[in-house]
Amino acid sequence: MKYVIIGNGVAGVTAAETIRRFDESGDISIISDETFLPYCRPMISNLLEGSVPEEKLSIRSKDFYDKNRISPVLGVRASSIDTGSRVVVTEDGKKHPYDRLLLACGADPKGLDAKGSELENIFFMRNIAHVKKMISALPQIKNALVLGGGLVGFKAAYSLLKRGVSVTMLIRSGYPLSMQVDETAGRMIQTVLQDHGLTVRTGVSAEAFEGNGRVQKAVLSDGDRIDCDMAVIGKGVFPAHGFVPRDSINTDAGILVDRHMKTSSDCVYAAGDVAESFDLSRQRRWVNAIWPEAVSQGRVAGMNMAGHPISYRGSLSRNVIRIFDTDVMSAGRVSKREVDDSCRTAEAFDPGRKTYRKLVFDGDILVGFVMVNRVEQGGVLTSLVQSRMPVDIPEQYLLDPNFNVSRLMRR
Repeated sequence: MKYVIIGNGVAGVTAAETIRRFDESGDISIISDETFLPYCRPMISNLLEGSVPEEKLSIRSKDFYDKNRISPVLGVRASSIDTGSRVVVTEDGKKHPYDRLLLACGADPKGLDAKGSELENIFFMRNIAHVKKMISALPQIKNALVLGGGLVGFKAAYSLLKRGVSVTMLIRSGYPLSMQVDETAGRMIQTVLQDHGLTVRTGVSAEAFEGNGRVQKAVLSDGDRIDCDMAVIGKGVFPAHGFVPRDSINTDAGILVDRHMKTSSDCVYAAGDVAESFDLSRQRRWVNAIWPEAVSQGRVAGMNMAGHPISYRGSLSRNVIRIFDTDVMSAGRVSKREVDDSCRTAEAFDPGRKTYRKLVFDGDILVGFVMVNRVEQGGVLTSLVQSRMPVDIPEQYLLDPNFNVSRLMRR
């Protein structure tokens, strides 16, 4: 049996290990455009910050490929797939036949349609190579511009602040992390960022960059011009499936998969940031590009590829992040665009203690929540969203940071 995995991230690596556990003799190859050992992508901001050295980002040892009898095909990108002949072609023209194929190729950063974006010192922050280039430029950097108020933008801004760089964040929406939290939590986060020296400008974007080879200024959508000798594009990501044949593998935002992580093409599976699976909170297909789901999906895909059928229960968007001295946790449907009139919400805000908690219900089912500080019960709330267990206790009880979990268990 020939297994080919496109992607050397945690989804692909987990799938490879799972396959090897159930198939000791199968031929496993991993194709990746990166040349590094498998590493923890969420921690690349720590590398930029300077708190973690590059070697500490690895999630597998140097003997990983030999130990698992995996053939690594690194530093080259998959360019096409012939599902009829069951062959993957890489950009160097080589062909890689498969009996089972896993698409775990992750996501690519969204570009920026702005004049001058080809100037030097304008970066994405998606992988180690991006961050190493940023670090090399740091000695000449005084003023950085971060485009985007999502998780990537926040992590870039935080890391550069730690490096002593003056940072301005441009957010097209009205507050930071608008895809992860609601407006109240977003405003609290913005205050924390500003209190720690970050300049935050909402409702604006960069329309052009100016400079002599290297970026020196940015022209904003409101007509303002600001100095910057570095810009970081953190406008989000999109699943990296541009090379996938649409006539045989169905895609929408991501590659569509069933409960076995199987695509519409026979013997082809998908997992991780590129996969669009069933979402437990939204009760429909969704791309949840987060580490824990990539691990789970890789394991399920690997077992099914190796002939051991198992179903994936579904994914759930969730994030836990510390912003200086402030903890933020969210899961499921929380953002303004996803909470409509059919939902019921309950909130508790204590400005003195700087705590906030919001619960979102669809009928008696908890479908989302956001918490700022006092996030100790977040695991219980996450389990409620995942299980879709009806909540028949007063909402105010769940809003109390000290609620007794055993009361839920008795029901």
